[in-house]
Amino acid sequence: MSNASPLSIIAADMAHVDRVIARRLDSGVPLVSQVSQYIISAGGKRVRPALLLLVAGALGYVGDQHHNLAAVVEFIHTATLLHDDVVDESTLRRGRPTANESFGNPASVLVGDFLYSRAFQMMVDSGEMRVMEILSEATNVIAEGEVLQLMNMHDASLDEAGYLRVIRSKTAKLFEASTRLAAVIAKTSPAIENACAEYGQALGTAFQVIDDVLDYDGNSGELGKNLGDDLREGKNTLPLIIAIQRGTDAQKTLIKNAIENGEVDALEEIIDIVRTCGALEATRMAAASEAERAINALEVLPASAYKDALHELAAQLLMRRS
Repeated sequence: MSNASPLSIIAADMAHVDRVIARRLDSGVPLVSQVSQYIISAGGKRVRPALLLLVAGALGYVGDQHHNLAAVVEFIHTATLLHDDVVDESTLRRGRPTANESFGNPASVLVGDFLYSRAFQMMVDSGEMRVMEILSEATNVIAEGEVLQLMNMHDASLDEAGYLRVIRSKTAKLFEASTRLAAVIAKTSPAIENACAEYGQALGTAFQVIDDVLDYDGNSGELGKNLGDDLREGKNTLPLIIAIQRGTDAQKTLIKNAIENGEVDALEEIIDIVRTCGALEATRMAAASEAERAINALEVLPASAYKDALHELAAQLLMRRS
């Protein structure tokens, strides 16, 4: 492909989705609109709606329901962010104060609820029970993933399988739902629908694994969040799981104590251990394996510029540094 962004092919569609989002965020309650606009306008990559639009394009979908559903997916994602930041007591997202930091926890939780309920109103507009089935299941699985993560907080014994179970529920599920929805509205065969869903799940898993790498391999200015936030929250992510496996007894003890107590006093030392023991490279390899799975799932799609863009997105993910 050229050096152009793989998302440039859906620029007009994304502009349409932005108009849908602006229209459906409108509320007679000023604080609802204010908080919603605050977090939506923070930008971000809008990866989930973009995936829905790209897969719809790759499958030759004709209609306008993809714009509505792309907005639904973004609303669900935004609602999870609002609730996540309250649970995690986060203060920084995408380089600026979180909504809970700016408006308080009660407003963040309640506006998150508004976005969830608005998303379900919009699902009904599709008139397709299958669409509602996919999205209601996805939101339920995401909620389960959030609870699983909460249960895993400060657990230094978490293994890679347990870690993957959380991110496949919490993060990858909405990616999977986005790509599956595009196949459903395009009325494809079950085989193609499942391949599209696998692409989304694999890409979403790789996306989160890379995100967890960046908590130990970057700076907060680039990432738009505080370096070491995961450790501070007691999250045992793959870089730490691998570092515990590979480290000396003293290093293992240091990392385990930090996870169990949510301490960042030894953050610099832990970052150094994670980097020197090869945990970041091993974690990136795990992400590469998922990205390869995503690329392989695209084989069933007909050749098109949209398919090329989906391929490029998976390839670019591995180069991600922020």
